[in-house]
Amino acid sequence: MQFYDIFNGDADGICALQQLRLEQPRAATLVTGVKRDVRLLDRVTAKAGDELTVLDISLKTNAGAVTRLLGAGARLRYFDHHASGEIPRHANLQAFIDTAADTCTSLIVDRFLGGRQRMWAVVAAFGDNLAGPAQRAAAELDLDEAELERLRLLGECINYNAYGETIDDLHYPPADLYELLSRYRDPRDFIDGEPVLEVLKNAMGDDYDRARAIKPQMASAAAAIYVLPDAAWSRRIHGFFANRLAHEHPARAHALLVGGRDGYLASVRAPLEKPYGADALCLKFESGGGRQAAAGINRLPEADRTRFIAEFGRAFAG
Repeated sequence: MQFYDIFNGDADGICALQQLRLEQPRAATLVTGVKRDVRLLDRVTAKAGDELTVLDISLKTNAGAVTRLLGAGARLRYFDHHASGEIPRHANLQAFIDTAADTCTSLIVDRFLGGRQRMWAVVAAFGDNLAGPAQRAAAELDLDEAELERLRLLGECINYNAYGETIDDLHYPPADLYELLSRYRDPRDFIDGEPVLEVLKNAMGDDYDRARAIKPQMASAAAAIYVLPDAAWSRRIHGFFANRLAHEHPARAHALLVGGRDGYLASVRAPLEKPYGADALCLKFESGGGRQAAAGINRLPEADRTRFIAEFGRAFAG
């Protein structure tokens, strides 16, 4: 029997796995990657009796691989908050999927575990731009403001680290980052015991300063579009930048287009005051996906740019 832990390389995926393995420790083959590398089940060849834990990647995007793996006799336990499509009914599939706008995979795992590793769920929720749910989850943890602020910064930095076209764009490969934090039951001890937070905080600050210098291509009270250059720093920072813009303008939707060799990578944030519609917009494009409040398109061809801008306007600017 082989065990696999398959997880998104962002804060939500990493912290969801951290919670589970602190409560249910076991050695497993890790399968992960950059945040937009979501077809992770395609990498897995499993046989009858193998057990797969899948965290924070869309079941809809991986539907074909799920069918293949179940057909091979593997058992899957699936935690996620992205658009799922039709969930297969199969004795070997346990699906814990909640697409509500105010949750994330780590909060779903937190419910599954009865809150026993909640501090990591708080880190993840902050990283996933869910400040309100993060603060509500933290209410029972007896944290002072300084401790809560450190957890927020850790979540944002782990999430920032996941953005890039390839692992080479990142400061830490997600599997290596998980291996580091897996040594710590308490995220505060991780912060004190490793240089990771300081490294990522400084790098994120440098990338963010560059992003702030870019003016929006279009901006109104309801919606704004930014175009970032084809560069490693812009691929790293666009998710954090989009989240910051969302907080600065909570009534406004934001789209960030990051230039690439044959088009763009797109990130969309629905208005925080009405956190719906980002996934519906992005799913209109071939490589689009995500959740109601935040979604993206992995490859938006130059030829589709005009259509995307029009669809974005219809979705959020009326």
